[in-house]
Amino acid sequence: MGLSREALLVEKVTDVSVDDLRGLSPLARKLCELYARMGGFSSRYVARAAEVAREMVSDERCTVFLAFTANLVATGLRGAIAALVREGLVDAIVTTGGTFDHDIARSMAPYYRGELELDDEMLQRLEIHRLGNILVPKESYGPVIEEFTHRMLEELVKVKDRWTPSELAREVGVRLKDANSILAAAAERGVPVFCPGLVDSAFGTALFTFREVGRSRGYSLELDVVGDMHRIAELVMESERLGAIVLGGGISKHHVIWWAQFKGGLDYAVYITTAVEFDGSLSGARTREAISWGKIKPTSKHVTVPADATLVFPLIAAALLGG
Repeated sequence: MGLSREALLVEKVTDVSVDDLRGLSPLARKLCELYARMGGFSSRYVARAAEVAREMVSDERCTVFLAFTANLVATGLRGAIAALVREGLVDAIVTTGGTFDHDIARSMAPYYRGELELDDEMLQRLEIHRLGNILVPKESYGPVIEEFTHRMLEELVKVKDRWTPSELAREVGVRLKDANSILAAAAERGVPVFCPGLVDSAFGTALFTFREVGRSRGYSLELDVVGDMHRIAELVMESERLGAIVLGGGISKHHVIWWAQFKGGLDYAVYITTAVEFDGSLSGARTREAISWGKIKPTSKHVTVPADATLVFPLIAAALLGG
């Protein structure tokens, strides 16, 4: 006999807060110093990443990009990302469409801690989605996102019918009243959020369904992805130096380094990834490979950390917030 819904949905996912990170800051910096001295295997890369990231955010002439995949937003790491944005350490974000999904959903409904080994057929019967070891009740996801998005779009189409993803990100952010929301933090700080693959998400599907219904009501909605290409191009070309902290891979990682090549490449780069490089994937490609493409400068300060971002990034974020 399987577990009941009540037995599974008990422990809510809790976001890391800026106070959590500040409290950990002295220990994080000490650990990074220890990692640097001990000459361990992965530990030395963590120490190097903290060092490069600190220099990057301290460089007043450097535009700092933070790129990450949406799965991380389903975890408590969401709060750590929002904290860095609120503290003014990030100048631009590049992410995937699911970030809109999870940021909206988690601002309005809970996700829960689960296990990788749970029976997925049982979860389907119980109407619980599994994202790794995060449990997402059906009612906390699709319906919440669609209702929020359609309600927002009802307002936006009265203003204009053509929107870029970064404009939509800001509109979402100003409507989310959650201190741990990444999009709310970005909207508050004026940090642009670029999402070249926005339609690959529940939010993107809600854009589509709203437009389909809108045709019979006499209004339209267009997503202007090229408009954001113009905006990110201007940001890159107007920057004196470029830096990027990249959590995971995929389109968010590539969009940053792709645009950086037109400025001669990144001056600072920190990658954190669990992907391997041996299959030629972009997600697994180390920083050194990007040098061959002109996406990272040969003279840059760069490091790849082979690790789970939920383990490593809170440590680096805490070290950064230590001043």
